[in-house]
Amino acid sequence: MGVSRLKVTAPGRICLFGEHQDYLSLPVITAAINLRLTIEGEQRTDRIFHIKLPDIQQTDQFEITSDIGYIKKRDYLRSAVNILTRNGVQFPGGYNCIVRSEIPINSGSGSSSALVVAWIKFLLTIAEDHRANNPFQIANLAHQAEVLEFGEPGGKMDHFASSLGKIQYIDFENVTKFHQLSAELGTFVLGDSLESKDTESILKRVKGGVSTAIDKLSAKQDIALRYFEISKLREFNGILNDEQIELLTATFLNRDLTQKAYYQFMDAKMSPRNLGKLLTESHTILRDKLKISTPKIDNMISSAIVAGATGGKINGSGGGGCMFVNTPQHPDKIAKAITRAGGKPYIVTIDSGARTEYILKG
Repeated sequence: MGVSRLKVTAPGRICLFGEHQDYLSLPVITAAINLRLTIEGEQRTDRIFHIKLPDIQQTDQFEITSDIGYIKKRDYLRSAVNILTRNGVQFPGGYNCIVRSEIPINSGSGSSSALVVAWIKFLLTIAEDHRANNPFQIANLAHQAEVLEFGEPGGKMDHFASSLGKIQYIDFENVTKFHQLSAELGTFVLGDSLESKDTESILKRVKGGVSTAIDKLSAKQDIALRYFEISKLREFNGILNDEQIELLTATFLNRDLTQKAYYQFMDAKMSPRNLGKLLTESHTILRDKLKISTPKIDNMISSAIVAGATGGKINGSGGGGCMFVNTPQHPDKIAKAITRAGGKPYIVTIDSGARTEYILKG
């Protein structure tokens, strides 16, 4: 008996530490949050996927074939089917689906990756493929469908954060490794600045600038990003320009702060107070060195801290989008402070990864 009805969900995420590190194969610390994207579907009698997306007032429809053509930039619904077909997945037929999301869209909280992760899990489940219960493989397939298929510059962080869930230390060197972390951190308040963001431009400037700088360094000597000492950058003043030195400095400060946070988690020393201090330190690097924050986001963070948050930072690639703060006490009060600063607040907690909410067969 096949799957007649199915509902799957996947969470958004906050990046606690390691913004702009995953595509450099450096570690990150992520946390899934209880704002989730839902895909609910019912089997059809043909080979057509009919998908309603009421949040963005769109409908899509396509037939399952061996190689589905794309009709728009970042056509993730079709690319996921293509990627799975190339990986040997056979679909039993089409489905009527509806996609709904609580995650702010295009705001740096992993909404697009949650969509692709949930869709990959949905597709694997209806195909009764064993990978449907393997979050590691779901994340890798989602990364292929969202990033590699369209030649995008992003990394794997969002896909693993959404698929795995909880708090994760994820190391992208060679073979991706992950370690679930635990700490009593209470609630967070995510704040959408309502400023549109251009992820592609930010990644082009930051990733492109860091890559160019690394190429210049590598022409002089072999370097390993995870071991390079910041103090040695001064030896390359004649090779790197000021912007490249600043980007590399930010990269190494980010790297070291992520490791410092990881050790605090491992030593059971990560309290809300310590987390807040480290988050604010991270934001300072992202604001002053990588220059990915905005005055409005800076003000939202400052207002939240004045209202009682332990600390916070921008969330995601930057240039707009969301910020978040840790709020072990009085999150309602801090949410109101974010509202007064012009943002849209969401009180959130740590949540599980992609999951099946119900499945009916027959």
